[in-house]
Amino acid sequence: MKKLVISIVLLNLLAACASQKPKEMAAAPAPVPAPVAAVVTAPAMAAPTAMDPLNDPKSILAGRSVYYPFDISAVQDADKPLVQAHAKYLSENAARKVRLEGNCDERGSNEYNLGLGQRRADGVEKLLELGGAQASQLTTVSYGEEKPRATGHDEAAWSQNRRTDLNYAQ
Repeated sequence: MKKLVISIVLLNLLAACASQKPKEMAAAPAPVPAPVAAVVTAPAMAAPTAMDPLNDPKSILAGRSVYYPFDISAVQDADKPLVQAHAKYLSENAARKVRLEGNCDERGSNEYNLGLGQRRADGVEKLLELGGAQASQLTTVSYGEEKPRATGHDEAAWSQNRRTDLNYAQ
């Protein structure tokens, strides 16, 4: 009797657990597209002219100065991407020309600073040429300490004055 009760309970459990296969749902009819109305378009506007990246303040080319530590003329790693971007721009715009202006802080003699400024401008020139710019697009000049960007007499001012400026001809 005990086995019969257990068997009935097990059969009831199995029956309760058995699931019926759901009836296949009829495929919903595809929605009927709404009638297409005539679309009125505005007159075509002229395509915007591409902005010269030199004039885009968000472009890396907006940076026009390469900076140096005291008494150094080699372009620093931090400024190499800037110089490479200008080299690429010049290689793609053969009509553009740039004057590289070497500058120094006020320390050192006039003669020494003119030489250091020239080495700085020449170093940028060499990197630009390696990056694809043509020598005919580049001119160099040294202003030594004669064109300071900052007028102070401390490291904050001097660090702004030790630079090579890239000035594009208009």
